[in-house]
Amino acid sequence: MAITDPLALQVLAIAKEAGDKIMDIYDRDFAIYEKQDTSPLTEADLAAHKSIVAGLEAMSELPILSEESADISWDERKTWDKYWLVDPLDGTKEFIKKNGEFTVNIALIDGGKPIMGVVYAPALGKSYVGVVGQGAWTETAAGVNPISAQPHQPGELWKVVGSRSHQSPEIQNLLAQLEGETELVAMGSSLKLCLVAEGEAHLYPRLGPTSEWDTGAAHAVALAAGADVTVLDAADPLNSDAEALTYNQKESVLNPYFLVSA
Repeated sequence: MAITDPLALQVLAIAKEAGDKIMDIYDRDFAIYEKQDTSPLTEADLAAHKSIVAGLEAMSELPILSEESADISWDERKTWDKYWLVDPLDGTKEFIKKNGEFTVNIALIDGGKPIMGVVYAPALGKSYVGVVGQGAWTETAAGVNPISAQPHQPGELWKVVGSRSHQSPEIQNLLAQLEGETELVAMGSSLKLCLVAEGEAHLYPRLGPTSEWDTGAAHAVALAAGADVTVLDAADPLNSDAEALTYNQKESVLNPYFLVSA
């Protein structure tokens, strides 16, 4: 089964080109800088950012919000209804550790909702593509396969995604509320959302800080695969009436806590 959406294919090509630039740097020693918030910034972030922005600007006149060009005022951003949301290298810490669990994230946001997303893990040779209303797929050297979220079945082991770099004690509270045995599946970057999208996990609770560019692309993949991404109340994490996670609806680009569920 092939990915036929022309826009998604264009964005996938842009993500792969950025991934190539990342891998050129990944395979050698690289410089590490510090951002104002003290998170690591590598040459690879900047090279991927420039590549993606050039690619998107060549095919679209929509505005672009990237982690590496995030100093766009709220007065300007709040006028955007449709725009590109980009994290050129999500999982910089995983990149520095050289464990392969980092991604290129490109999302198309419309009316505060992600409608299309590409997540490319260049070191793993794997892409996730989601077009809401059409479907979600993975692409590897072996080919393209459709994916779908798989809800937990009674008596089944709960597979819950956790972060390799950020662990939160509130996770234990959520696990305690699940009926039956649980297994914590560790993963870095936006691949955590993708694990739920492809049926490899049932839940991904995020009870720690993230920004909108960290989640937009994988959020689109999850929605396209039939999963839900909702705002999470740490006191009531399994609230089924929780509101959907949205984008560009406030001055801050920080996400609230959220839950990805099959």
